[in-house]
Amino acid sequence: MPPATEIVENSEVSTDEPKGIDRRAIAVALTLLVACGGLVGYGILDTPDKPKPRAVPTAEVTYEVTGEGTADISYLARNEAGDATVVSGVKLPWKKSVQVPVGKAPTVYITLDEKGGEASCTLAIRGKHVQRSMAMGKFGRATCTGELPKGDGSLG
Repeated sequence: MPPATEIVENSEVSTDEPKGIDRRAIAVALTLLVACGGLVGYGILDTPDKPKPRAVPTAEVTYEVTGEGTADISYLARNEAGDATVVSGVKLPWKKSVQVPVGKAPTVYITLDEKGGEASCTLAIRGKHVQRSMAMGKFGRATCTGELPKGDGSLG
């Protein structure tokens, strides 16, 4: 028998050198990293806008105080909390037109000083006179108040 000859095909020779890094794996890893970063950035930057406060409907109110001398005057103006504006020692006559939130009762209070006298307050809503009141004597007081119409013109 002829001597056996061994033929080895497609055999790999083993070397102790490490294999090279697969460029496709690096590209995939970088792509995933960039995609995740983009999603996080989008989530941070795309926050919903804060809702804008709704405009409170108002009506024009004209307060007027007539008389002589001075008085302390308190009146309601555009203030959602319904707080009054106070002006002290006002020389009469005095007149002020302001916007008052619908749903608040427009009111003007007058208080005369220690010298007394006479003064009257009047209140007009959207140009229509609605009330008049009179203060007399030392520290005399008067109040004028009204009811604001709704946006459709009805009261309430």
